[in-house]
Amino acid sequence: MSESIIGVVDIAKSELRFLRHMLGDAGENAWERLLEWFIDDWFRLDVLGLENVPAEGPAVLVANHSGAWGLDAFVMQKALVRSLRRPLQVLAAPFVFHLPVLGPYAARKGAVPIDLRAGMQHLAGGGLITVFPEGVSGLEKPFRERYRLQPFNPGFAVAALHTGAPIVPVAVIGAEESSPRMGELPALAKFLGLPSFPLTSFFPLPAKWLITIGEPVAPPERPRGAGARSAAARRLAGEVQAVVQDMVVRERGRRDTLVR
Repeated sequence: MSESIIGVVDIAKSELRFLRHMLGDAGENAWERLLEWFIDDWFRLDVLGLENVPAEGPAVLVANHSGAWGLDAFVMQKALVRSLRRPLQVLAAPFVFHLPVLGPYAARKGAVPIDLRAGMQHLAGGGLITVFPEGVSGLEKPFRERYRLQPFNPGFAVAALHTGAPIVPVAVIGAEESSPRMGELPALAKFLGLPSFPLTSFFPLPAKWLITIGEPVAPPERPRGAGARSAAARRLAGEVQAVVQDMVVRERGRRDTLVR
């Protein structure tokens, strides 16, 4: 290949990288504006209990995960950061970071892949983290089982025991109605490399959203033995799940209207 052709190829590659960067920035900015519109106008989100989030120091925010698209994580992060004026690190499944536009946006806003050791280091440094301990299972519930929490992964409880960080329970209401899961498309999920692909409304329905933050739960003193620590983490995870489930039931009745 002649040097002139190589030069043209190199220039073309450089232009393509620049174009991808520009399109990526444009997509992320568009998503930012759409998310703000969702929060303020489409969902008319109310956030209660902000005073329960520590103004400084570490804390683990633990929320229910619901709605077929997992939009609750984006809504919660955006709404809390602009209200609390504190950075908020969200632990997300690895596949999220491979999504076009949403993956880079999530990473730019502080989302990180789920990693227990990294989470503990962030808490030890006085940071806030948000976890959805139901994981993908919380998004895969059929609509008839909406707001019934799936078993919590105890990783967040391990981190709280290790660092002494308080656990702040959070109930998210509205995601189930805005993106009701009516089924799934496994062939499409496999093609796209996703854990699942829901059969739901392509665009979120105008359900009324409510995020309620409960009073912090102090973790018990960290046991010495590994077996005792594991058992304590499981008990703590179960206790927090019960608190969040009770909050979800209560806040569903508290919501003033189903639709906006």
